[in-house]
Amino acid sequence: MSQGTEKSTHFGYKTVEADQKADMVAGVFHSVAAKYDIMNDVMSFGIHRMWKRFTIESSGARPGMKVLDLAGGTGDLTAKFSHLVGDRGQVTLADINDSMLKVGREKLRDKGIVGNVNYVQANAEALPFPDNHFDIITIAFGLRNVTDKDAAIRSMLRVLKPGGKLLILEFSKPKHDLMRKIYDLYSFKIMPKMGALITQDADSYAYLAESIRMHPDQETLKGMMVEAGFEQVDYTNMTDGIVALHKGYKF
Repeated sequence: MSQGTEKSTHFGYKTVEADQKADMVAGVFHSVAAKYDIMNDVMSFGIHRMWKRFTIESSGARPGMKVLDLAGGTGDLTAKFSHLVGDRGQVTLADINDSMLKVGREKLRDKGIVGNVNYVQANAEALPFPDNHFDIITIAFGLRNVTDKDAAIRSMLRVLKPGGKLLILEFSKPKHDLMRKIYDLYSFKIMPKMGALITQDADSYAYLAESIRMHPDQETLKGMMVEAGFEQVDYTNMTDGIVALHKGYKF
């Protein structure tokens, strides 16, 4: 059943009304936006940069392409794509959260990245772009916060050009028991305390840990992409499956 037909959904481990989740997630990211980059480095010990670099390398981005960096937040992927697509290309940094979008815009402009990047506040479930518009779509660490993931994946398929590629970088399920135990200890005991120390917000980081556990595992997400109409869908596990990169094509 599509999540969009349900009246309730998950907000971390809590069950909430589906139409309330977007506002609740927005509250989390309004709270953490200013320290988001610092927390990413601290929480992942910098490994998130390796995960994102692999995503960029897997994208096949070339000069002249149009790229959508969905849930692009503070613009790590957008910055890389901007250089790869060049003056003839275009990168759209889209995020549902205006606080994250503001931080991303200021960060990229401070780096001198202005010419081929535009910024759009958008809901992944109903993207405000024409059909068959983008060569590449990436969504990194954003899909798990979407209320109706099936609708979002279908929306991404619609705005991709034929031959276009979707890359979903997201936390997933570790493959081995020992790693799962270590990861649980870190996520539920250490990460909220780090959030409290750096951002004075333990609750938001407790939600982020819970949202990771509620996200579909590797095979389930692969099946959702196939069901939506993507072809040649596959995924690559990184760091024992703590993170997975899913890829699919529109034909």
